[in-house]
Amino acid sequence: MIITEQKPLDEIVESLGAKTRVFLVGCGDCATACKTGGEAEIQKMKKILEEKGITVAGACIPDATCVAAKLKTALAPHLPALRQTEAVVVFSCGLGAQSFRDNDRLKLEVLPGCNSLSGAVLDSQGNLWEKCAMCGQCVLGKTAGICPVALCPKGLLNGPCGGMNKGKCELDPERDCAWVLIYREAEKKRSLENIKKIQPARNHKKAARPHVLIVNQSAAK
Repeated sequence: MIITEQKPLDEIVESLGAKTRVFLVGCGDCATACKTGGEAEIQKMKKILEEKGITVAGACIPDATCVAAKLKTALAPHLPALRQTEAVVVFSCGLGAQSFRDNDRLKLEVLPGCNSLSGAVLDSQGNLWEKCAMCGQCVLGKTAGICPVALCPKGLLNGPCGGMNKGKCELDPERDCAWVLIYREAEKKRSLENIKKIQPARNHKKAARPHVLIVNQSAAK
């Protein structure tokens, strides 16, 4: 799940420049959960833009905008409207916006309607929590299933810093120290020996961008 926030309206309008006819694309997955690109948000944005004299030629909300097949299926009925538009504003994460660009045969200008903040898990109450830094070197098996890279502002791999105070984070006294959480969880699971082992420094080469995962060998040729 990708956490997004909708861009300020002034920024969206400024990005359109002199364009007066646009198409809006949302996302039925992450952006809907974040309330930044679901049905309600797209309809609200449509109304706001039209009040500013901008014609919204159409809108659609693919099940997952970052998945090419789902994006194309959702856009197919809207091709006539897309041919009459000057730009597309995509209310999803940056992956969705780039997916639209990659699959757009009309070569339209694609503008982001949201800022992508982080990856997250969605809990049973609908809250989103960043719990994975996607660092490419997962240590969850050694830290009782709690990620110190994501939950510790300093990304420390070998215990808390000297600023930890009464179990709270030095940088945010309202938040529990990630390593205190790890210790408590390891204690419950009787796996304290794991967190006593010194972890080597992270290999930042593994976090080099861009990552590519080829799952269709024929498409890669």
